[in-house]
Amino acid sequence: MTKFPVLSLLAAAGLIAGAAPALAQQADMSFFVTSAGPGKGADLGGLAGADAHCQKLAAAAGASAKTWRAYLSTQGDGAVNAKDRIGAGPWQNAKGVIIAKDVAELHGANNLTKQTALTENGAIVNGRGDTPNTHDILTGTQPDGTAPTGADDKTCGNWTKSGAEGVAIVGHSDRTGLDTSPPMLSWNSSHPSRGGCSQDALKSTGGAGLLYCFAVK
Repeated sequence: MTKFPVLSLLAAAGLIAGAAPALAQQADMSFFVTSAGPGKGADLGGLAGADAHCQKLAAAAGASAKTWRAYLSTQGDGAVNAKDRIGAGPWQNAKGVIIAKDVAELHGANNLTKQTALTENGAIVNGRGDTPNTHDILTGTQPDGTAPTGADDKTCGNWTKSGAEGVAIVGHSDRTGLDTSPPMLSWNSSHPSRGGCSQDALKSTGGAGLLYCFAVK
């Protein structure tokens, strides 16, 4: 009569043992794509709100010991470059795969693909051809990781707008687009959002208000 509970306990122990390596890898994780956005389109509560979102998701995945920053630029007075917010690297995903050893490699010949740009839980982000496509990642950033120039809003009001006004530059997490031009293959600077900064506007071009998060070393 007691063997079934014993077997159940043994099975549970096996599951726990099997989960340990995965949890250990996530504790070492230093890069991820958010599994979800805050839900208000490109209104992230500014850089502070975006960073807090990264920190919250990282903590839930077992990587709370690090300080996390969203890969986002801002414009205007005191403009911030996304590349200056994320530390020096190297960065690895939830599976332990290195995506770039430093800032220069990240903005050059990095290892970011659909298979490596994983969420904090180690899941692949839907890309072109998947339903729904969510490969548009908010960055507000030029290809070299710097803030946009000029007066046109390309960061949805420095990540405070969620209406019909403004746009945000996005990158393609799967490095795939309508053609094979450099912008379509760019992880951080593919095109502006269309129709504003709302959640629905982001969805219209293949987005969901997702972010890149990096651990600051």
